[in-house]
Amino acid sequence: MIGPVVAGLWGALIPALGHLPGAGLTGPSFEAIRALFDWPGLERALRLSVSTGVLATVLTLLIVVLVTAGWSGTRTFALLQRVLAPILSVPHAAAAFGVAFLIAPSGWLARLASPWLTGWDRPPDLLIIQDPAGLAMTAGLVTKEVPFLLLMTLAALGQVQQEQRLKTARTLGYDRVTGWLKCVFPAVYRQIRLPVYVVLAYSMSVVDVAMILGPTRPPSLSVQIVKWMGDPDLSMRLVAAAGALLQLALVIGALGFWRLGEIGFAWLGRIWIEAGQRGGLDPVLRIGGICMGILSAMATLLALLGLFVWSISGFWGFPNAFPEGFTLRNWERHGPGTLEAAAETFLVAGAATGLALVLVLGCLEAEHRSGRTLTTRGLWLLYLPLLVPQTAFLPGLQNLLLSVGADVGRGPVILAHLVFVLPYVFLSLGDSWRAWDPRNAVVAGTLGAAPWRVFWQVRLPMLLRPILTAVAVGMAVSVGQYLPTLLIGGGRVATLTTEAVALASGGDRRAIGVYSLMQTLAALLPFALAILVPAMAWRNRRGLHV
Repeated sequence: MIGPVVAGLWGALIPALGHLPGAGLTGPSFEAIRALFDWPGLERALRLSVSTGVLATVLTLLIVVLVTAGWSGTRTFALLQRVLAPILSVPHAAAAFGVAFLIAPSGWLARLASPWLTGWDRPPDLLIIQDPAGLAMTAGLVTKEVPFLLLMTLAALGQVQQEQRLKTARTLGYDRVTGWLKCVFPAVYRQIRLPVYVVLAYSMSVVDVAMILGPTRPPSLSVQIVKWMGDPDLSMRLVAAAGALLQLALVIGALGFWRLGEIGFAWLGRIWIEAGQRGGLDPVLRIGGICMGILSAMATLLALLGLFVWSISGFWGFPNAFPEGFTLRNWERHGPGTLEAAAETFLVAGAATGLALVLVLGCLEAEHRSGRTLTTRGLWLLYLPLLVPQTAFLPGLQNLLLSVGADVGRGPVILAHLVFVLPYVFLSLGDSWRAWDPRNAVVAGTLGAAPWRVFWQVRLPMLLRPILTAVAVGMAVSVGQYLPTLLIGGGRVATLTTEAVALASGGDRRAIGVYSLMQTLAALLPFALAILVPAMAWRNRRGLHV
């Protein structure tokens, strides 16, 4: 985890100081840093990165906390859990395109409201997509980060004895939401602190969502870094490297201020808890929380439906709510290209996830045999590639690979994906692996089975479902990777994600719908297999699997 990140940061530091032998430039020099600070859009880009990142994180945390506090353990919450995995698997780019098709001035919502409610017979002259404040970009980020943080919260609930804490709160006269916030939330937040940091770091430095929904004059700092990296003038790579270091400093500063905010809220929270106020806003908070949760889930589902409708639509004039006809010509036209990109996507994702699974299984088995547990330091190490912005170390990693003569292409892309896939596979599989009953190994050992035989013939088959689920998560993460594929692949590895984002500048909604749906199906297919394969394999032995 440390190696690629440190190498990438080193590969950004050296060019930022004016040293890039491949372009005939030797340092040290501060011209790149001076050029960065002379860029007229720097202040607005920094403000945009911070505001969208912090606002998206706050809204995501608020929705997850209110939904969990008011509805955990209910049928409504169970229904939300059922749609969690499909929504979580939707790639960021596909979700962003879908949201854009929904809320654009000529989008589906405006069409449904016209002409009866609004009287519009043409799209209104409103700047909704790519607005200067980045509100559309924030909305797109929230719809994708809520499922991720909710999943992390569900995993944390099993470690904090939620039911016992709530019973204690209820006996003291607290309502559901107030009791959960006072007795359960402090313990839960300690467990989800790192995932919250990941949401903040990602939201501040995201590229694909910012290119689709974010402003362009100027764009966010992360998007501008990518533009500098692709500039024909190789000296602009020095400015991109300086921008990467500034992006890193910006995220570190935001994490530091967030940590100070945690300390301040903890102090205020202790005062609130000690005051003993029972609160009278529980009904409002419950309804507000579930409404925001349903709105977030429905936004993603409607976005996918919108992509599907556009992918099969014929002529669709404004303000018609639906196309005048449906056709498969869009799929016939773009289908061959999507199949080629899908093959490349599955090849890269399969290789990266397979390598990650081997490393994770070896790590967890070594952890089991040695009796060691994952420490806080190890957890920070695991989250390191997710906490450091991709735009901070991937440009440097690309410069480093080029400087040592390494070829760009599929191999380096697979290794780059591995850096981001492995943490998610480990986090998805770790709890189930540790929860496996060790008495099964004892029984197998008494029958003469060696440790490796227990591993292959007892533990792995019994844990088939969580293993395949972890593989599905890893595949979904790899399918959605845009920046590692673009930079490390040097533009030579065309996946569904890179092709879909490239279509953003063209504005062909039918082509975008086809590619985005294929991208979503590529991420959903492993989840479907993770459900079907264990059900078929264990249909006659349901008590023998986890």
